[in-house]
Amino acid sequence: MEQQPNKIRPMLLSALAQLSVCLIVWNFHIPNPNIVLFVVLSAVLVKCGYAAGIVSGLIAFLYSAFFFSTDHSFFLYTSLNLQKLIVIGLGIAANILLIGRLQWQLKRSSMEKMQAEAEEKLQETTESYRAKLYHDVLTGTYNRRYYEDIASRIVGPAGIALIDVDDFKICNDTYGHHAGDMALETAANAIRSCIRNADLLIRYGGDEFLLVLPGIPSDILQAKLEQIRAAVQQATVPGYSHFRLSLSIGGTMQAITDPMENAVRRADWLMYQAKGRKNAVMVEVPGHSLATLEKLLQNKSQILLVDDSAMNRMMLAEILGDSYHILEAENGRECLETLQAEAGNIALVLLDINMPVMDGFEVLKAMNANHTIEDTPVIMISSDDSDAAIRRSYELGASDYVNRPFDARIVYRRVTNTIKLYAKQRRLVQMVSDQIRAREKNTDVLVGVLSQIVEFRNGESGSHVRHIRIITETLLHRLMELTSRYDLTPEQQDNIPLASALHDIGKIGIDEAILNKPGKLTAEEFAVIKTHSMLGAEMLHKTENFAEQPLLQTAYEIARWHHERWDGKGYPDGLKGDDIPISAQLVSMADVYDALTSERCYKKAFPHETAVQMITDGACGAFNPLLIQCLLDVQGELKQEILQW
Repeated sequence: MEQQPNKIRPMLLSALAQLSVCLIVWNFHIPNPNIVLFVVLSAVLVKCGYAAGIVSGLIAFLYSAFFFSTDHSFFLYTSLNLQKLIVIGLGIAANILLIGRLQWQLKRSSMEKMQAEAEEKLQETTESYRAKLYHDVLTGTYNRRYYEDIASRIVGPAGIALIDVDDFKICNDTYGHHAGDMALETAANAIRSCIRNADLLIRYGGDEFLLVLPGIPSDILQAKLEQIRAAVQQATVPGYSHFRLSLSIGGTMQAITDPMENAVRRADWLMYQAKGRKNAVMVEVPGHSLATLEKLLQNKSQILLVDDSAMNRMMLAEILGDSYHILEAENGRECLETLQAEAGNIALVLLDINMPVMDGFEVLKAMNANHTIEDTPVIMISSDDSDAAIRRSYELGASDYVNRPFDARIVYRRVTNTIKLYAKQRRLVQMVSDQIRAREKNTDVLVGVLSQIVEFRNGESGSHVRHIRIITETLLHRLMELTSRYDLTPEQQDNIPLASALHDIGKIGIDEAILNKPGKLTAEEFAVIKTHSMLGAEMLHKTENFAEQPLLQTAYEIARWHHERWDGKGYPDGLKGDDIPISAQLVSMADVYDALTSERCYKKAFPHETAVQMITDGACGAFNPLLIQCLLDVQGELKQEILQW
């Protein structure tokens, strides 16, 4: 707005100058009014630049000089004409100067405006790039680059915390990367809800966050971190409400003279200790949690240093001794003896290759033979940097290989990362095992409920399903010992006894009057009874996700074909021999044996010996000879089971 009068004033002056020239020309009765056009032309052309304006003005002036000279010689003028020429020249010059200045001011203003806009855009672009450079796209937090470029230079006092999302890899592997991304975003939002604007939340690694709390009192650091842990635990991951988050947090206070790197290292160590408990907070606050620290120090992980050089062991102990308990061995034999004595208590082995008595490769072979290497990681530290040595070390199960001379920071980080990795793997295995057990328990309960419904409608005691499962499992176990004809996976072997509980699920669709008839069934009633096989199979086949559920597929086989017979005289499809799935064959024999040895509304129970004899003699139909042999082999176990029933 300030520049607006500067634009208007030259425009008005130019207009007045041009008007003045026109009035003078009119007053002096200057012939050839085309001169006015030259004046106007000079004013217009000046907008193209001073040079154009000057040239056009000069042309107009020369034309006037030629016109007003008495003999058109440019030298002789009357007094009046000379005055007229001077007036014309002054008018042209005034137009050029005034309009030129106006254009200059306009261009300058435009340039200044463009420069200001360019600077503003540059600043916005810089801020945008800076935001992208220092911010994590997924979580909106600061990133590792921000820590390295800026946050690492922060001096205390401040609270420093390293935060790890528990079992994040499991979340990714189980539910997919989208779920993992949502989990990280949810955790970051929950953490932000508990901190101040001045606090810094940095995505330090894949599932790790670094939290800087400037000026926080040492006596409330732990309470703040506990608040964060609780907030994340209560948060719900959008779209994955069944998945619950938890954090392992290590916190420490950074003093004024304490480098950020040292504080982060302490927080990292404390976080690792918290991860041993999971969903926990471990805090080091000088003068506040000394007892806690002493307890942590007593529970340091143990590292075994194996090297014939005392100097090398001393150097490694110096690097790792603050964070780990150090055990030492001079050769491979001492290493194996220590591993045996401290079974399960050594977090990692640092192993040299060239040693007396037993070298590093021999140690790796022995650890493979006794399976120690599966639970205890080994990092090779050797001066042998040949490809052959490195390749052989990895082939024998080493987790990492570090050449000597080594960088202390690299050794510490590799040791720490390897120990963390193995700890995560152990938690993963434990979690998966827990999930499998929980799933199996839930499945078992569901199957049990369904089978109880069938038995209730069938008027049975409620024990039939349990008997079938025990008998089937006993026969199956013996069959796997007796022959390799049936290539059943461990999962299939687990599924068959469990699925046996659903063998008669089709009886839900049979009239109770026929199911519970005390006397002999008519041919028509028996025909109705026989339909339960297909009814059960259809029920199972229509179950959601049938194609992805091996248990349901096994249950389908059993429900449909457990009344088939080895000789092809069974129902519903008349299958013969091993065309009948082995799962159905097993349940068929178990069903017949239990029916014989159990009391029904239409019969008394047969003794064990009688039941076995009837089955082996073919009185109850034909069975697989291998299964008959299995029955004879386990009849002692079955008899003991009957006595308990």
